[in-house]
Amino acid sequence: MYLTFKTLHMTFALLSFTGFLFRSYLMFIDSKWLNHKAVLLIPHLVDGMFLACGFWMAFMVNFGLFNQPWLSMKVLLLMFYLFFVGLTLGRGRTKSIRVVSFFCGVFTFIYIVGIAINKTAYSWFVLL
Repeated sequence: MYLTFKTLHMTFALLSFTGFLFRSYLMFIDSKWLNHKAVLLIPHLVDGMFLACGFWMAFMVNFGLFNQPWLSMKVLLLMFYLFFVGLTLGRGRTKSIRVVSFFCGVFTFIYIVGIAINKTAYSWFVLL
């Protein structure tokens, strides 16, 4: 059961990130598709399932948010990731703010993946 939710969580994480990249592309080329109902609705469904699977996995194995520093770091960085996504896709007033926040969002997601794989808040730096 845990592996099923882990697989779903990873799948929804990948879909969420892919959706962010796709919507960012649409935003950067000023596409009218960015305001299509499906493009606006699907990310919320995917992100909701992504979070639900993550919290359910943590509940299944009795992970306390503050018992595992790497899990606390993932949750904290997830908030930063969502902030950068919001700036990239609409809250950023200028194109340059959106570009910088796009790259910050990509970096944050990659760092979160490193934390998930290595089970440490140092993420990819443990490999150095």
